[in-house]
Amino acid sequence: MSTASSSLPATRWFREFGRSPRILGLDIARGLAILGMAGAHIGETPSFDPMDPSTWSDLVHGRSSILFAVLAGISIALMTGRRTPPASERLPTIRLQLVGRGAVIFLIGLALEMLNTPIAVILTLYGLLYVAVIPFLRWPPWKLLTAAGVLALAAPSLLALLAALTLHPYGAGVSLVLYGSYPITAWLAFVLAGMALGRLQVDRLETAAITLAVGLGLMAVGYGLGLVGAVAGLGASSYDGGGASASGWSTYPEALAAADPLGAVLSAVFAVDPHSGGTAEILGSGGFALCVVAACLLLSGPLRWVLLPLGALGSMPLSAYTVHVLSTALVGGPGGFFASNAFWGATAICLLLISTVWSILWGRGPLERLVGRAATTMAAIPSGAVPTDPAPTGPAPTGPAQATGRRLES
Repeated sequence: MSTASSSLPATRWFREFGRSPRILGLDIARGLAILGMAGAHIGETPSFDPMDPSTWSDLVHGRSSILFAVLAGISIALMTGRRTPPASERLPTIRLQLVGRGAVIFLIGLALEMLNTPIAVILTLYGLLYVAVIPFLRWPPWKLLTAAGVLALAAPSLLALLAALTLHPYGAGVSLVLYGSYPITAWLAFVLAGMALGRLQVDRLETAAITLAVGLGLMAVGYGLGLVGAVAGLGASSYDGGGASASGWSTYPEALAAADPLGAVLSAVFAVDPHSGGTAEILGSGGFALCVVAACLLLSGPLRWVLLPLGALGSMPLSAYTVHVLSTALVGGPGGFFASNAFWGATAICLLLISTVWSILWGRGPLERLVGRAATTMAAIPSGAVPTDPAPTGPAPTGPAQATGRRLES
């Protein structure tokens, strides 16, 4: 009887899920990112006041999607070689796999946008990022970090200057990749930073501790810049007389921007508001994301049993995100906007329950399976030869883990 009971799916899942080579802490962080994005979309969040804990729920805005992007970079690194960049002979296959994944995620994002909800769906840009990282697959960590730093420091100012001098050009492509809620320059910086972390043995306790320290330092610099900008009257909130846009420098009135491009550039440097795309936001909120990742890695061992449902949710984030958007469309109706912490709480509970049960009974999420199949088909190789994706489109690799350093999982 004991042998039979030990083979029950739930018993086996509680014993084995999240064990090496899977990195449970990353799944937990993805789960938090999904719940945070749901809160940003449908939650009632008062303006943040660090001295008032009742306002801390406002932290989900902007930071949750940034956490999602950093985790995407980590996952891309893990599924393309972990610590070792992929060999040159593997690159053609890996490139095609990434194109296949990105294409399906992009199409899912378009389908969700057609529901006409007030949600700024991230999946379209997310699909593009899978293709954008292809030139960086063999870069070592220091190169990836350098590129991320250059994008964080220089890209917002250059884009702001370009926008000012061209009187804010508008078009479908420009809005999608440069001046929308998710400017690709900022989000590519997050993904490249995540790739660097994924190449640095992210499953080691020492790496997690260093990541936490670096994240705290970036938060101090980024949010310090934002504070200086607020005191000096710079940043996203200082030019609120212009057109409505998610980007801080895009709110700068067009006529004034043309007359004073320097003001537009300074606004981009000090912009710290969610989705502003400013240097201050990239550094501060990027550091916040690193702190969350590090904390989840460090806590995934001692709090494993408590955090398993979050890990299950994080193992199928594409499916969970889609269910969240669909439920919002059903409750709010086409174009309907509403905010309800009760609905946010109900969404969180349902997502945790459904993903846990699904993981126990069927393992990989349904859309994660679809994206994995697309990668297999695109690369035109046997499905068994495709690395299992630990990214937000599937579970962790099933191959042998690298035996380097102390593991975070017991």
